[in-house]
Amino acid sequence: MDEDYKLTKWLDNSMNEAELSQFKASDHYVVFEKIKKYSSQLETNSFDQDKMLAEVLVAPKEKTKIIPLYKTWVFRMAACIVLLLSLTFVLKTNVTATEIAQNGQKKSFELPDNSEVVLNSGSEIVYKKWNWDNNRKLNLNGEAYFKVTKGKTFEVATPLGKVTILGTQFNVKSRESRFDVTCYEGRVRVNYNNTEIIITKGMRVAFENNKKIIIPNTEFTQPKWINNEITFDKENLNTIIKEINRQYNIEIILKNTAENLLFTGTIPSNNLESALEIIDVTYHLQHKKVSDNKFILEPLNVKK
Repeated sequence: MDEDYKLTKWLDNSMNEAELSQFKASDHYVVFEKIKKYSSQLETNSFDQDKMLAEVLVAPKEKTKIIPLYKTWVFRMAACIVLLLSLTFVLKTNVTATEIAQNGQKKSFELPDNSEVVLNSGSEIVYKKWNWDNNRKLNLNGEAYFKVTKGKTFEVATPLGKVTILGTQFNVKSRESRFDVTCYEGRVRVNYNNTEIIITKGMRVAFENNKKIIIPNTEFTQPKWINNEITFDKENLNTIIKEINRQYNIEIILKNTAENLLFTGTIPSNNLESALEIIDVTYHLQHKKVSDNKFILEPLNVKK
């Protein structure tokens, strides 16, 4: 009889007298007896099946949370609206309006407060229409005449200087290194580098290459270029030719001249032949037509 079988019979109290005597005489009996003794002292809680079932039946059930489909749709729509409004605000506050007068053209337009602006040929203005009352600033490249609504103020910034006004009429010219401002009504504050000047009706101020140019005041009520006359005050030949190119949308090539005479006077912007003749007489030049929109200016003594 193997050991496992003997142990089983002993625990089950099914051994006869002879088997029990033999089992007690074995070397492992003392250990088995101790295990049997102490294990009999162990107690386990009784299991009440009926009580357990009753507790399960009366226990509160946790409700499953259900989010209606329409609520999810509403939340998504609200998020989309918020995003759309945010994008609209960003676009409105950053998008600019641009007005351009191409060479050979002039352009008139109104600002949001009904102030009038006329752009001269080859000029550009950039500004923001949205929230104009709180951001009244224009960026000008070229020349423009402003007729500002009474009681309104704004700022004109150019690459060369800045002009601040209050309910007035004025002209700003910013070409190459020349900055020229004329006031026709009201008051204008002009800032050029570290210089600030206040000018009033009829007064003019000009700067070129960081120097102030003394020019006479005007008796006119608006710039002459509005009526097709280009006015120059102590300006060199290269500047004059560039302005004629803009006004007529042509190309004039200047050859072989070292003439440094500064020109003061008026040249028509609606009669090219007359404009070229004035340049010829003043600078002792002769012009030659190469094509409909291209001309050459050269000294009179050039041999044919």
